[in-house]
Amino acid sequence: MAKKRILSGMRPSGRLHIGNYAGALENWIKYQEEYDCFFFAADWHALTTDVSAAFRVEENTFQMVIDWLSAGINPENPIFIQSKIKEHAELHLIFSMLITTARLERNPTLKEQVRDLNAETMIYGHLGYPVLQAADILIYKANAVPVGEDQAPHVEITRELARKFNLTYGKVFPEPETRLTTFARLPGLDGRKMGKSNNNYILLSDTPEEINKKVRTAVTDPQKVRRNDPGHPDVCNVFTYHQKFNPDQVSQIRKDCESGALGCVDCKNNCAAKIAAYFAPLREKRKHYEEHPDEVHDIINTGIIKARRIAQETMNDVYKAMKMG
Repeated sequence: MAKKRILSGMRPSGRLHIGNYAGALENWIKYQEEYDCFFFAADWHALTTDVSAAFRVEENTFQMVIDWLSAGINPENPIFIQSKIKEHAELHLIFSMLITTARLERNPTLKEQVRDLNAETMIYGHLGYPVLQAADILIYKANAVPVGEDQAPHVEITRELARKFNLTYGKVFPEPETRLTTFARLPGLDGRKMGKSNNNYILLSDTPEEINKKVRTAVTDPQKVRRNDPGHPDVCNVFTYHQKFNPDQVSQIRKDCESGALGCVDCKNNCAAKIAAYFAPLREKRKHYEEHPDEVHDIINTGIIKARRIAQETMNDVYKAMKMG
């Protein structure tokens, strides 16, 4: 029996941070054994919130793909760039005829993005972001989409568009399922959503020294002013990092924090060391790809060829169902 297919993408923002890993990349790696996986750099999506991102796309994509490969993405899977497969835009145009602006305006993820970006006006491309995302997913007839919880509403729009097309023109697309990560959101050092725009992140490729320096700035329990004060680990960002990257010591850390036996400085040093050790294999593998950039470009170019072939087949099915094109 053929494996079911997964499609996953990220905006090319350069080197990835540990929030990207916990919220998406780790899940991608796990699904490789179970699913036929396609991974892409969503460079058109990057323009929806920053049109100048186009000038940084090439280098950012290269650095992001290196992190994917270093973390454990198998280069045998198609790894490609969205804008190199023009059929994504073609299917996006067709899907845009099947959804109302009112439906897109109800998207909770869109409302959150507008709030975070302090956007006074909404560009057409940003409003239609989920429609392009639906095209990204369905052009490969993906059966499942691993996403963080903030992207789950977009997958629901994808399901609605697949259903609408199938009812209107005939069965072409599956209705993909959402695959949520267990640790969907890792907070930034300051407690906000981790991101480069918030300058509150730890990169996967940061050195142990850089990680330690950053973790020392992390916001902790505001009521634990002195070392011996009893702490409340559930409101502490550092404890959240321990839960993810240092699970074996979580029970003892909670006990010592709540009793006042563990101070924040020692807790942060321990946490930084565990994060650094966790990503040590990735940093080592990254050196190889940095020293062999042609290998990375070859992987991407091969992925583009594989993806384009399937995208073209899907568009043939689309136009056959529509009796046009």
